[in-house]
Amino acid sequence: MKKIFRLVFGIILLAQVAYSQELRCNIQVVSSQIQGTNKQVFQTLQTAIYEFMNNTAWTNHVYTNEERIECNILINLQDHSGDEFKGSIQVQSRRPTYNTSYSSTVLNFKDDNLRFNYVEFEPLEFSITEHRSNLTSVLAYYAYIIIGLDYDTFSMLGGTEYYQKAELIVNNAQNAPEKGWKAFESRKNRYWFIENILNDRYKGLREFLYRYHRLGLDIMESKDATGRAEIAESLELLQKIYRQKPDPYLFGFELIMSAKSDELVNIFSESFMAEADRVYKILVEIDPTRADKYIKIKQQ
Repeated sequence: MKKIFRLVFGIILLAQVAYSQELRCNIQVVSSQIQGTNKQVFQTLQTAIYEFMNNTAWTNHVYTNEERIECNILINLQDHSGDEFKGSIQVQSRRPTYNTSYSSTVLNFKDDNLRFNYVEFEPLEFSITEHRSNLTSVLAYYAYIIIGLDYDTFSMLGGTEYYQKAELIVNNAQNAPEKGWKAFESRKNRYWFIENILNDRYKGLREFLYRYHRLGLDIMESKDATGRAEIAESLELLQKIYRQKPDPYLFGFELIMSAKSDELVNIFSESFMAEADRVYKILVEIDPTRADKYIKIKQQ
């Protein structure tokens, strides 16, 4: 009898470990700009978002607890009237580097078009086939973006399936009154990010993510110079896209540079002079607004 109990308990425990969800997402809802209202609703909202992001099964794949993707979501609310909330959402995700304790930032983006309705204690409902709630559509959109980017760093173009789900969420939201979903509203919104990522003309953006992480960072612990050289080569993919100038408002390009600029400075500040000079010239060409930051690469 004890053996049977142990066997059943072991199967249950294994199932819990093997099918844990994909994200380990820290959630923070900030409401300091809102005065004279019930603050409890913001804590309830934070808990509801935490459970939605971390307890939803976003893929059919098996993740162990150690494999869950580390990410942060900061929702800064500026206005609250009745059941309507307005503010911004900042999304960050990280990816571990092989055989080290270091995690590399993959996504760091602030979305200023956050408006949604929420009734305290009502469950957050989401469907991939329809736009039920702007809050859950925005959250699910970024969940799939985070997962897609993570897959792209481990295998060439590996995140396509999850980007397509994010694209479907965008399509479902075309008649929604909230901003952020439509092409004509802005050149830097959810619509354009997923359009850029899935556009074959900009495939080099995704190739860069794979080469940078899997062929570069992941081997630097054992082959520092080789990994760094691969990262330098991968930057030429971005340079090629930049020189073609198919779209001066290429949003996916900006998101990659905002996530990687500090890390690139740290990597190539330890480089030899010729490599550092080459990388510096590429970076100030493709990302001139951060030229003051990249000068540190040459000051070694």
